[in-house]
Amino acid sequence: MQSKEKTIMNGMNRSDIKAGLRVFIVLKQDQRSGKLTEGIVRDILTKSLTHPHGIKVRLENGAVGRVKKV
Repeated sequence: MQSKEKTIMNGMNRSDIKAGLRVFIVLKQDQRSGKLTEGIVRDILTKSLTHPHGIKVRLENGAVGRVKKV
């Protein structure tokens, strides 16, 4: 039986994020409004295994932000 945390991909675990994955991120300038930007992951910028605000990534279009939805 799998635990609930393993089945939910919320962008806080580095292991859930891979290059080529379609994700929704929040850009630095959109943090107050919470506006999400959709794109494909090019690079994972966060080095730690988890981050409480989401793993920081660079999208293929060059946008940098924290993953909110996978």
